[in-house]
Amino acid sequence: MQEVEQSKEYKVKMIENSILKINKTGNKANVFELTFPSLQLVELAIHIGFDAIHLDGEHGTFSETDVDNICRIANGFGKSVTARVPDNSPYQINLYLDRGIQGIIGPHINSKDDAQKLVDACLFPGSGERSWGGGRGTEYNDDVKIREKYQGKLNFSTWSNQNMLVIAQIESKDASENIDDILSVKGLSGITGGPNDFAASLGFPGEPDNKIRIEHTKKVEEKTRKTGKVVYDDICNKLSIMDLMLKNARDFIIK
Repeated sequence: MQEVEQSKEYKVKMIENSILKINKTGNKANVFELTFPSLQLVELAIHIGFDAIHLDGEHGTFSETDVDNICRIANGFGKSVTARVPDNSPYQINLYLDRGIQGIIGPHINSKDDAQKLVDACLFPGSGERSWGGGRGTEYNDDVKIREKYQGKLNFSTWSNQNMLVIAQIESKDASENIDDILSVKGLSGITGGPNDFAASLGFPGEPDNKIRIEHTKKVEEKTRKTGKVVYDDICNKLSIMDLMLKNARDFIIK
């Protein structure tokens, strides 16, 4: 898709996807992940140099108001927020996107149809079927601002699609077997893994480091790279609040 032509003033006003912006320099983005809402941690993470914030909405505890406030803080610093959604329904995804989320990880994508529905929910027509809302994700449907900043809704939709990461989480035997079809979906940015559920689906519950699971994941990632789509770990270094507490803080206590 051709990029929307922008004047210098137009570029300054945009909140470009901060992960993709870092990737364009040939580097990985540093992303801080939360499983619970904390505006203080969002601000502190950005203060020390993280490039983006990620919310685990599938296993975390976020209301739509929480997502809205986190996007408000992060976007105010020019940083994007991405999220793994609780489920892949267009309704749920749209609630997140309306808040200003600029990247969606769809859990349990097992087929081409699942991947297509994910893309359709995340991207505006004519790359998808995303519904137009009235929140931050569409500049509050402010016609005046949209004309001034984007020269109209069509340009805004194009810009939004260009700045949206659509990531399929491959975490089952079925997904692994269907990976070629999944990767054929236009508009899908790439994939990420889920070692615990993947191992369980292969018959090895509780063994995420099982060699067979690792081999399946390697094959999926190799195929993804060959198609030109991204493997999430290739574009982001992610540190979660749980990593800090269960590893770093534990190391501190033990010492």
